[in-house]
Amino acid sequence: MKRRALVSVYDKTGIVEFVKELVAMDWEIVSTGGTAKKLKEAGIETIDVSDITEFPECFDGRVKTLHPRIHGGLLALRDNSEHMDTMGDLNIQPIDMVINNLYPFKETLLNENSKHMDIIENIDIGGPSMLRAAAKNYKFVTVVIDPKDYNTVIEKLKADGDIDEKTKTYLAAKVFQHTSTYDTLISSYFNDIAGIEFPDFISLTYEKRQDLRYGENPHQKAAFYEDMIEVHGTLSDAVQFHGKELSFNNINDTNGALEILKEYDDITVVAVKHANPCGIGSGNSVKEAFKKAYEGDKISIFGGIVASNEEIDKETAKMINKIFIEVVIAPSYTDEALDILKGKKNIRILKLDNIKRKKYVTRDMKKVLGGILVQDRNEELLKGDLKVVTDRKPSDKELEDLLFGWKAVKNTKSNGIVLAKDKGTVAVGPGQVSRIWALENAIKQAGQNTKGAVMASDAFFPFPDCVEAAFKAGITAIIQPGGSIRDQESIDAANKYGIAMVFTGMRHFKH
Repeated sequence: MKRRALVSVYDKTGIVEFVKELVAMDWEIVSTGGTAKKLKEAGIETIDVSDITEFPECFDGRVKTLHPRIHGGLLALRDNSEHMDTMGDLNIQPIDMVINNLYPFKETLLNENSKHMDIIENIDIGGPSMLRAAAKNYKFVTVVIDPKDYNTVIEKLKADGDIDEKTKTYLAAKVFQHTSTYDTLISSYFNDIAGIEFPDFISLTYEKRQDLRYGENPHQKAAFYEDMIEVHGTLSDAVQFHGKELSFNNINDTNGALEILKEYDDITVVAVKHANPCGIGSGNSVKEAFKKAYEGDKISIFGGIVASNEEIDKETAKMINKIFIEVVIAPSYTDEALDILKGKKNIRILKLDNIKRKKYVTRDMKKVLGGILVQDRNEELLKGDLKVVTDRKPSDKELEDLLFGWKAVKNTKSNGIVLAKDKGTVAVGPGQVSRIWALENAIKQAGQNTKGAVMASDAFFPFPDCVEAAFKAGITAIIQPGGSIRDQESIDAANKYGIAMVFTGMRHFKH
């Protein structure tokens, strides 16, 4: 009896050549619909599935392979005599290979012109059923879902006359990975249209973009997986022009830079080190913005990430090249700027369209031992209008700098303090267990630049000590959430020293 392959593919890349190789090795081909038509047009003799099932395709092709003569041929154990006897009694012939890939649900979902019924009609039913059946019986059935595996299958058949169990296991694993991803996308779509924000069960699916040399440290293995839906304006959508592959820490830090950059509408440059901002500047030009970001911390920017929301020009490129920068990312570069930046061998140069995109429907997730924390992305900035709580109101310039600093501290690890002046950071105090320590570190870093600066704090002051330290440093205005039972003590201290203070009503912890 000839070995039999069932071929039914949406993506027909390389399928004719692959099946011709099987036919040359005396395989019998069973096929359906558009695949059968394409194979017949190429001169390949095929048996229609309906000839096997003795039942016509129906309901616009929704039912064609869901039949015992198909699934029996896939699931019967060849080393089980009862199974083999049953196959004979029911006139079921074994199917030894399934070549199948699925309706393009993801592509249809991403198509902005797709209507709900278009998406529904691209939920494949028969395909996943066949694939899962074949993969379950992988010891006896070879299942091929990826055109990239066609050559491997043919080479092994030519060399050994069969497919070894290790390869069959690998191919079956790819099937279950794929069907799991497929079902997760469908599940997410239905959760979305049903308005289910936090379902009882959560499945996540990401596609591997690249293996990494190592993780956060050289002894840790790592890979980069990208979202399958929300990629525009993210690092996953960036094009690399120059430099070595991004490392684990490059990716994490560059993502941090992008998160901060998306807070600003003005021309802005963000410098990041270890996922914390070390300098942020906004200005009338990229050159001016970079100068402010650089001067915010001339030391920490060394070996850091630079992100710009506007095109990098020649003058800015020259300034960047004066220091060691790991990654620069921007929506575009002038030709002269690219030539200048490429003068350094190791700098990674990334171009990212839609870099200003702000809104994403994905949620923020943090892995913990034994589980995962899921929350809304922190995309809000303020809770209503700012509330002036001191006798003195901030000037227009102070208010501009306060809001600038508030956006920065929102993206600084807690406890976080940012000092800002003239739409640029003069110091960042991130990640301290005490808020006063964060402020003291920022004041020390800024030196004389604290004079006339404003201060942003990601959470309320439990004591008036930060206000007192701010006065001594020459800071003139403060923005903070408020909400402490001892708020009045800080307000009284600000009034005593003539410092303007505003409450946002919204905390921005970042851990």
